[in-house]
Amino acid sequence: MSLVIPFPTFDPVAISVGPLAIRWYALAYIAGILLGWIYARWIARQVSLWGARPRPSLRDLDDLVTWVTIGIVVGGRLGFVLVYNPMYYSSHPMEALMLWQGGMAFHGGLLGVIVAVILFSRARGVSAVAVFDILAAVVPFGLLFGRIANFINGELWGRPADVPWAMVFPGAGPEPRHPSQLYQAGLEGIGLLVLVGVAVRLGALRRPGLALGLFGAGYGLARIIGEQFRMPDAQLGFLFGPVTMGMLLSLPMVIVGGLVIVIALRRPAYGAEAPAPAAPEAPH
Repeated sequence: MSLVIPFPTFDPVAISVGPLAIRWYALAYIAGILLGWIYARWIARQVSLWGARPRPSLRDLDDLVTWVTIGIVVGGRLGFVLVYNPMYYSSHPMEALMLWQGGMAFHGGLLGVIVAVILFSRARGVSAVAVFDILAAVVPFGLLFGRIANFINGELWGRPADVPWAMVFPGAGPEPRHPSQLYQAGLEGIGLLVLVGVAVRLGALRRPGLALGLFGAGYGLARIIGEQFRMPDAQLGFLFGPVTMGMLLSLPMVIVGGLVIVIALRRPAYGAEAPAPAAPEAPH
């Protein structure tokens, strides 16, 4: 008989002031975006990491936050509505707008961010690849806090398990289950943060697209591994055999990310002989 850890009881509302209620899920997004923005500015200031390669200015990154936030919210929600639960929302269309009830899809948010970055880069005349390379280093912050919020909300729980750290999640039946949200926080959040961060410090930013490819392939692999322990969404189940929607959507990321890595490594890296000018501070 394995030891079962009781699921800690969390109030989904982190802060409540009168009628105003701020949920942990919202705080997770805020924390991820804030820390990502701070880290992105630090990366842009490090001339030695870029060499002679042009990079976005700090003012560009400050303005980019709004574009990326919109891309995350719109893309993530549309992805969840159209891919993970289309039948329900076709019958309850107004609920598709109720973001406070939860329901975001990473792959949808990723597409939203891609569109936002392309539009932003064209409008500002900056390299989209350089922006994507920076985002590749900072997105794991959002993944880390997002998965922790999933755990706090007691959602997206794991498959039945007999490991000593198995938990009984509210609403998931009496079976002890893997705390798969924490597995994914470690793989997609901490793991990718370290992987891309180390690559950046070893010179990945001097090879356009390398950081982006590492993130894409790394996330795809991390998600496929995490899906081995996570219960598929009830309305979808297993698509065929052991394959889930999360695995299916992540496989192209592994393939495309791998191709981007190969292309980036085949091209010559930017040298350090003529470093780009320091990114200017945004005016106050």
